Amino acid sequence: MTKFKIISFLLLLALSSVRLSAQEVDLFKEKDDVKVKDITTATFKSSRIVNGQSIENVGVGVLDLKILHRFGPISQGGYDLFGLDQASMRIGLDYGVTKRLMIGIGRSTYLKQYDGFLKYKIIQQQTGVKNIPFSVSYAATIIYKSLKDDPTAEYIPYSSDRYSYAHQILIASKLNDYFSLQFTPTLIHYNMVSNAAIPNDFKSLGVGFRQRISKRVNFTTEYFYRIDKLDGYYDPLTVGLDIETGGHVFQLHVTNSTGMTERTFINETLGSWGKGELRFGFNLTRAFTLKKKKSLITNKW
Repeated sequence: MTKFKIISFLLLLALSSVRLSAQEVDLFKEKDDVKVKDITTATFKSSRIVNGQSIENVGVGVLDLKILHRFGPISQGGYDLFGLDQASMRIGLDYGVTKRLMIGIGRSTYLKQYDGFLKYKIIQQQTGVKNIPFSVSYAATIIYKSLKDDPTAEYIPYSSDRYSYAHQILIASKLNDYFSLQFTPTLIHYNMVSNAAIPNDFKSLGVGFRQRISKRVNFTTEYFYRIDKLDGYYDPLTVGLDIETGGHVFQLHVTNSTGMTERTFINETLGSWGKGELRFGFNLTRAFTLKKKKSLITNKW
């Protein structure tokens, strides 16, 4: 081999090594720059702020037993033990079908109502690959009022007349570890109203927030402004505390609403904060895992 061929071979080998090294450096640089999707969690501590739906869903395969309890008006005084002699409640079951879909059913003693709902996550707040500062979910609820009508009334409603529906868009953001905010545009539809002058559709805008006080205690507030109003009713306002105790969340609150379905607590709240017509209540949740996650580690032996 001539001297020229040897020199050419060494130069070619050197250039190949430099190119290979550059590729390796670029390759490692790309790995370092890879971003991971970080989904925001615990915007609220329960799937309900108090009465209304929160942006949260229960986990996949988790069955959440919810008991919502309201006492009578505090203004009734000592004779009725400030409302403790009276009570209405809703008992329900919520289930996480997928990471985005949650369903639930419930029964309320107030007006003997049955309800069923679904809630689906459309957008999830996250950082990393995408920087999305808020979450969006859609919630749809169907409500059936089974309370018997006066048999002497001129008109006895059909079964379909007893249904009402709620459609909600939940827009929420966990601004930091201590504060979360949610807006809830809502449309409620009645299949039947009392007279032709009353519309069948009612719009409202809800707002709720969570303020962290300590690791296990949060202050919550929920309010719905009724854009379309039924006469004789008031806007619902609820304030409370969420207390985490192991496997469940205990919510204590004061509210002017009696009902615990979207129809009753948004549109048909009879109490007034200005008149002191308030009720003490609590929500109790207990989660049961019915479907465990598959392990990421498998035994191949």
